[in-house]
Amino acid sequence: MSTSSQIIRLLVADDHALIREGMKRIIQEQPDMRIVGEASNGDEVFSLLEKNVVDVLLLDISMPGPGFLSILQQLQKEYPQTRVLILSIHPEDHYAVRALKAGAKGYIEKSHSLEELPKAIRRVNKGRTYITPTLAERLIEKLENKIDQPLHDRLSDRELQVLLLIGTGKTLSDIASILALSPKTISTYRTRILEKMGFSNNNELIHYSIKNGLID
Repeated sequence: MSTSSQIIRLLVADDHALIREGMKRIIQEQPDMRIVGEASNGDEVFSLLEKNVVDVLLLDISMPGPGFLSILQQLQKEYPQTRVLILSIHPEDHYAVRALKAGAKGYIEKSHSLEELPKAIRRVNKGRTYITPTLAERLIEKLENKIDQPLHDRLSDRELQVLLLIGTGKTLSDIASILALSPKTISTYRTRILEKMGFSNNNELIHYSIKNGLID
């Protein structure tokens, strides 16, 4: 674990090179931070973690592969000492709560000023949670039931993973391969998703995912 007098070692994981370059420019200006690796997918993340000590992982929520929830679950098992700051183009209320419950220490939208990034990294590195005031307010509203819960909030983490992959047009066989599960298991998840959300087919799930900004 880094102390305030030590360099914060960072792994940047995003499948868009331009985004990585933007983050690198900001980070390179920070005297207490150093990038030890860059990844464009989940497999590269774990390959780099095997070779480097990483204090904070900057993890894009929409990289190709099994998805951020699977990555977070594996990180919790294999690299619990590495803190994770989620980066996303999606609004905070879409995925932030799930990411934090799955082990992430912070969530920041890419639309926010990159100048906010070092502040978020330092906070997460200290083991503290980083969320914006806007998200904090929305969480309070949810707790007080002042805002309606979206349909996808009814889903378990695994069901959400399957929904997101269906939303991108993946077949059940594709999803089974990505998540290392049997097609029969994926079919069972799909049935549960349809029941919980009140839909009848994949087209409705795809339409919902796009309309609600759940997929890029």
